[in-house]
Amino acid sequence: MRAWSVAAPEPVEEGGLRFVARPVPEPGDDELLVHVRACGVCRTDLHVAEGDLPVHRPGVTPGHEVVGVVAGLGAAVRGFEVGERVGVAWLRRTDGTCAYCVRGSENLCPASRYTGWDADGGYAEYTVVPAAFAYRLPGGVDDVSLAPLLCAGIIGHRALRRASLPPGGRLGLYGFGGSAHLCAQVALAEGATVHVLTRGAAARKLALQLGAASARDAYEMPPEPLDSAILFAPVGDLVPLALRALDRGGVLAIAGIHLSDVPALHYESELFYEKEVRSVTSNTREDGREFLALAARHGVRATTHTYPLPEADRALRDLKAGRFDGAAVLVNDLS
Repeated sequence: MRAWSVAAPEPVEEGGLRFVARPVPEPGDDELLVHVRACGVCRTDLHVAEGDLPVHRPGVTPGHEVVGVVAGLGAAVRGFEVGERVGVAWLRRTDGTCAYCVRGSENLCPASRYTGWDADGGYAEYTVVPAAFAYRLPGGVDDVSLAPLLCAGIIGHRALRRASLPPGGRLGLYGFGGSAHLCAQVALAEGATVHVLTRGAAARKLALQLGAASARDAYEMPPEPLDSAILFAPVGDLVPLALRALDRGGVLAIAGIHLSDVPALHYESELFYEKEVRSVTSNTREDGREFLALAARHGVRATTHTYPLPEADRALRDLKAGRFDGAAVLVNDLS
């Protein structure tokens, strides 16, 4: 099969991502072999490719928003059939026995492993996934539209819950890419007023089309105080601005796995009046199941831009440069 490999973690413009030939992987006893049909392009893939995240698997194949069909079953797998459509997401494996897993916080498991970081992911014709971490997907939605839901959607959903938005509340979204534009749809469907603050003109236009009350540059203030805010852009400079935009008792959730350094905070204007900052770490499988059900109920749809699998490096460069709104999706056109 053909697959992308992070040969050298470096800026994507410098060619560290290579398109190589590899054997089709063999599923372990508890795993599914998945023939990849589509794979979303996530900013975390960019962090893996460029070395913002430490190397966990040399030469790893990125990609963790996978829609495909089961092509093979491990000996111990029950409940799945060859030909069934499944989704593969970021969280790949946990130990299931630590204090965090036992209390329902498997996203905090110290032994957790991740698709496209600890193990080869979906920028390939085939990948494998533990059956217990594969998602059953709703019918009636095409592969490309589903792919971004499997990380961008799930993480945005967890970030929205971490932001503790009150019913009918005022939500600010900083950055409006793959995750934020899905999160916004859920928030709007649940009755929120959404204000978007992002650098890209195309992204601001999309935000207004989806129903946002306002869309401004990331460094401007929203037109009214916010009950909650979510920072999707990996830009630490925006943290003080988002905190200043919060009303008393407001919550800022930081959704990314990577964030540039945060400047010094001014206590009175940015933290006083019981404002809170919360991070978001991965997701649980229950988050994923809950979000996929919500997405189906509310008709959440990704705005997508497709790239052939052999052009994954171009997709990452375009993501980095902000050349598209919504989400990019790789389509396996090789087999």
